[in-house]
Amino acid sequence: MQPVNQILRKIPVWGVYLLGALPAPWLLYLAVTGGLGVEPIKALEHELGELALQLLILGLAVTPLRRHLGLNLMKFRRAIGVLTFVYISLHLLTWLVLDVQLPSQIWADIVKRPYITVGMAAFLLMLPLAVTSNNWSVRRLGPSWRKLHRLVYPAAILGALHYVMLAKGFQIEPLIYLVIILGLLVLRLPIPSLLVRWRQVDSA
Repeated sequence: MQPVNQILRKIPVWGVYLLGALPAPWLLYLAVTGGLGVEPIKALEHELGELALQLLILGLAVTPLRRHLGLNLMKFRRAIGVLTFVYISLHLLTWLVLDVQLPSQIWADIVKRPYITVGMAAFLLMLPLAVTSNNWSVRRLGPSWRKLHRLVYPAAILGALHYVMLAKGFQIEPLIYLVIILGLLVLRLPIPSLLVRWRQVDSA
């Protein structure tokens, strides 16, 4: 992995932001020109949400990739996180502004539709992470910054559940996203340390 990591060090972070931002205007263009089918707003909403989940998975994969494969993407983790929130926000705005539109209906949907309730909960958990994704917040919060950003774990699970609950009937794709997210979270657990503790308990 050393040659790959050397190449990654040469890639500027702004390049990740630029590359990550490209799908948004392209999807909007497709929606306006009829490239997203007969229900362009629903399709745009879906595509933005799926991109957000994919970026969220990529962000969660950074630590396991470094720990288990030696691939170092730490330089880009903040950019991935910011892009994730951007696409979550665009997904939410598409639903608010283009789909529902009526403020009273928005609140009614949040309260009455469980998949929307779960999705909004995921968004609210991501909000403080986006606000504190800067050097000033890292210095200001100190060790608490890492604890705060662990909110991404429940947010990721809720985001995947939102997709599973949204799907009509049995669909394998949302379940795959959920399984991948759960798998990445398991990989972050200190398995050797847990095994040692269990053995100590058993021998006591």
